[in-house]
Amino acid sequence: MSDRSQDGPRTSVPRLIVTQDNEFWFTAAREGRLEIQRCGECRTLRHPPAPSCPRCRSIVWDTVESSRRATLHSYTVIHHPPDPAFEYPLAVGLVDLEEGTRLVADIAGIPHEELAPGMELEVGFAEHAHGDVLPQLRRPSGGAA
Repeated sequence: MSDRSQDGPRTSVPRLIVTQDNEFWFTAAREGRLEIQRCGECRTLRHPPAPSCPRCRSIVWDTVESSRRATLHSYTVIHHPPDPAFEYPLAVGLVDLEEGTRLVADIAGIPHEELAPGMELEVGFAEHAHGDVLPQLRRPSGGAA
């Protein structure tokens, strides 16, 4: 018996909730870009996207494209509860983006014993549950981290 149905793999992962405040982010991810929301008044960058600036409370915003260069701040390796949408054990990292904001994403292609805070990573993109495209942390394409 297959673990795929007409709707994709059986998973407890909820579908993404796309709003007018974060739609730009998911659209950019599908196009292979990492966009960061920026306040139109005080120019503060923020992630995750939000309706107003945490510094000045302005609701005016635009976006900047990230270089996708990042430094691993922290990580965890998840073993339970297993879900068919992921391969376990699953490493998930918190990174400091070059632009000054942080991002949480799964880590791919790096043995867990090689992960260390301070290592250089880059943000790529991969298809996840329900066909959604989300960021994924990887070694920099220019060489080993």
